[in-house]
Amino acid sequence: MANDPGWGNRNSGGPPDLDEVLRDLGRKFNGLFGRSGKGGDSAPGGNAGTAPVLPIVGLIALIWLATGFYIVDQGSRGVVLQFGKHVETTMPGPRWHIPYPIESVTVVNMQQVRTIEVGYRTAEGSSARSKELRESLMLTDDENIIDLQFAVQYNLKDVEETLFNNRNTESYVRGVAETAIREIVGKSKMDFVLYEGREEIAVLARDLMQGILDRYKTGINVVSVTMQNAQPPEQVQAAFDDAVKAGQDLERQKNEGQAYANDIIPKARGTASRLLEEAAGYKARIESEATGNASRFEQILTQYQRAPEVTRQRLYLDAQEQILSSVSKVVVDQKGGNSLLYLPLDKLLSATGATTLPQQGSAPVSAQSAAQVELEAQRTRDAFRSRERETR
Repeated sequence: MANDPGWGNRNSGGPPDLDEVLRDLGRKFNGLFGRSGKGGDSAPGGNAGTAPVLPIVGLIALIWLATGFYIVDQGSRGVVLQFGKHVETTMPGPRWHIPYPIESVTVVNMQQVRTIEVGYRTAEGSSARSKELRESLMLTDDENIIDLQFAVQYNLKDVEETLFNNRNTESYVRGVAETAIREIVGKSKMDFVLYEGREEIAVLARDLMQGILDRYKTGINVVSVTMQNAQPPEQVQAAFDDAVKAGQDLERQKNEGQAYANDIIPKARGTASRLLEEAAGYKARIESEATGNASRFEQILTQYQRAPEVTRQRLYLDAQEQILSSVSKVVVDQKGGNSLLYLPLDKLLSATGATTLPQQGSAPVSAQSAAQVELEAQRTRDAFRSRERETR
């Protein structure tokens, strides 16, 4: 230490001699290249030891300048900072900047789609999920609690705003997403959030998030919001399932009742229409018959006024014809004095044979049938005789 020429300077607290430092550095490099330090000191003028330093310094300078080259990939931007101040934003391709510590560059991927999870976390390398109840539990407009999990995908649209206006982009997006979804869920009913309104809520959440991020100039673009799961809390899941089943049963019974109504009502309407048509037809028929009867009665009245006796006899005969046309009676007129009677035995037998069993072949008429025929003839004669006495 006593022989070190720089020892006094180091102990005196003053700055080291620059020439001495360069000579020490030159001696060390000469030793590395196999040259003797003493030979260097005996060189004339004392410059032999410093001569190899200049190429080394130049090589170091070239290496230092080479560190300023960088490449910006497609879809990325390079942000150049000079002593911490933004001076340039470079486009894709090979670029160069003044090396560190004067300038530094940050390459930011603008097109990369990043994903954050709200209400759950997925373990790396597996599909297992862990719930984050502090983020997922939300209150709806009808004062019900739901467990809502969703994912947000985003990329960057302004590199300067992203780097200089955000400290932690992921946490910022997570906070904005949670705020937006809570606002939307707080204005919606529970059934709307759980069932038919999931897609609509995702669209509204994306628009609201984008509005908040643009208002604060974050340079973030929300690509999509995906609803992963929406359900009641686990503590009331069983009761909620019962309520859902009851609602489904109610809807099923409504549908069955509507189907029954759709089947019965057209039939009832068809029956009512048929009855109305039949009533209208009956009404028309009765009115026509009444009109015809009234007209016929007026015509008969006119004829009766002209010839009462003839008209009375004609009406009597018409009535007898109408009455006797539906009976199996035989009427014989005795006024002619002819005692020969012709009885339509075939018709009488056909009228009385319905109650007797058929005989084999063409068997003769039994005695009972003949007696019945004779009785009918006697009754007919008595009827005519009584009618003749009434007319006399």
